[in-house]
Amino acid sequence: MSFEFTLLAQDGAARLGRFDTPHGPLETPVFAPVGTAATVKAMRPRDLVELGASLVLANTYHLYLRPGDELIRDLGGLHRFMGWDGPILTDSGGFQVFSLSDARRIDDDGVTFKSHLDGSSHRFTPEKSIAVQENLGADVIMVFDECPPPNDYDYVRQSLGRTHAWAARCLAAKTRADQALFGIVQGGIFRDLREASARFLLDLDLPGYAIGGLAVGETKPEMHAVLEWLHPLLPADKPRYLMGVGAPEDLVNGVLRGIDIFDCVLPTRIARNGAALLLGGRINLRNAQYAADPLPIDPACTCYACAHFSRAYIRHLVKADEILASILLTTHNLHFLLHLMDDLRKAIRKGTLAEYADEFLSHYPVGGAGEQERTDH
Repeated sequence: MSFEFTLLAQDGAARLGRFDTPHGPLETPVFAPVGTAATVKAMRPRDLVELGASLVLANTYHLYLRPGDELIRDLGGLHRFMGWDGPILTDSGGFQVFSLSDARRIDDDGVTFKSHLDGSSHRFTPEKSIAVQENLGADVIMVFDECPPPNDYDYVRQSLGRTHAWAARCLAAKTRADQALFGIVQGGIFRDLREASARFLLDLDLPGYAIGGLAVGETKPEMHAVLEWLHPLLPADKPRYLMGVGAPEDLVNGVLRGIDIFDCVLPTRIARNGAALLLGGRINLRNAQYAADPLPIDPACTCYACAHFSRAYIRHLVKADEILASILLTTHNLHFLLHLMDDLRKAIRKGTLAEYADEFLSHYPVGGAGEQERTDH
């Protein structure tokens, strides 16, 4: 199976592309809603199609624990199981395992961890992660890696040896030709380590490369620096995936620095907490100021929620803990990000990305910490 990536246009470092997969092509840059447990929370698959989503992410760690990857395999694989006909990406489970902190133990062969569901003991190795992802059957799968604290040079340097050895073992363990295995560049906020990681992974000649270990506590300027270091090193003819990043300003800054694929739980998580994305930030509809507000969430938005309902009504749903609140807010938030990605693709094609980005980013404060959205239990 050929996973061909075609560059259609460039504007500075930004890239307009097409990535062919067994379940259809992806127009890049693209944002993938996160479906942790084989569902994007509060969304039916047809809702995602109507919103313009083309790629979804599912979580290896969670699906391994419940309902089990072998069950999903026996029921026809993840696409059939969740009723999604488009491309699917699965992470390796590495980030979730390492986020368990006190409930896991690392050695050079793999990680032993306790389930967050029932405390039972489990073990992931590179080979196990690949076997689980092959059972799930996603189009794009990830190497098993360690996501270290970004600011601890000695620990990050030590962990790179383990992560690189695991990447090679993942490649050796892979058996399915209809899945693209992406490497994950680690190295924290340190240029020499990031560049060393990229060079090692390039030697494996993988069909795509992810950048991990960001949006985990570093500042936004530090994130941008990492992307700028890696841009000239990563191959131009393969897709680049920035893992776990999805704040609107981070999507624009990532595209400006050559990123093709993004995912994040941000739009669905804040929706469940009553918040909506707007240009320049977000509003919390739990606040009393919206109790009698007749305006839509965003008067400039064309999504279903904004076309039919007031802030007052949606606030009522939020306060009443009605399921429809999550549905409408998730609809709006995903529309916001997917529409943003469409605008970015159009701007790259026209050669007007710099102007578009300047106007968009003028609504967002400069600097600050990256979004802390990389925990999707």
